[in-house]
Amino acid sequence: MGEAREVMDRLTYAVTRHADLKVVADLYAEDAVAFTPDEGELRGRDNIVEYWRTMTEAVPEATFQPLHSYEIGDTAIDEGIFSGRNTGPLELPNGETLPPTQKEIRIRGVDIATVRDGRIVDYRLYFDEMDFLGQLGLLPDEPF
Repeated sequence: MGEAREVMDRLTYAVTRHADLKVVADLYAEDAVAFTPDEGELRGRDNIVEYWRTMTEAVPEATFQPLHSYEIGDTAIDEGIFSGRNTGPLELPNGETLPPTQKEIRIRGVDIATVRDGRIVDYRLYFDEMDFLGQLGLLPDEPF
């Protein structure tokens, strides 16, 4: 196992059942860049850690079931199922906060992390945001 795989595995552990934002912060370079479906581009460690804070508070007992794990050079790639119950407030990109829905979620996604000198410098997260919102019961019953 190479450095990228080890760092990605530590990140996954730090944002699931045993959420530890200090570990998350230590895993990202100060000038890291991340891309997420719900927040778009995030620049800098502090903004990325804030993103993970909102996710770990919204789904504090989350688990990750890996389906595929790869490492190619300085990049680790995971595909898996993120699941848990929304028991915490969900902060929206517009600054509004939604109360917990108490609904179970199960979202398939892909994470890609490029690592240099033991820290993530580029991170990409892909998941179906509409599926996520639908599972939380936040979409209208009628089609658009």
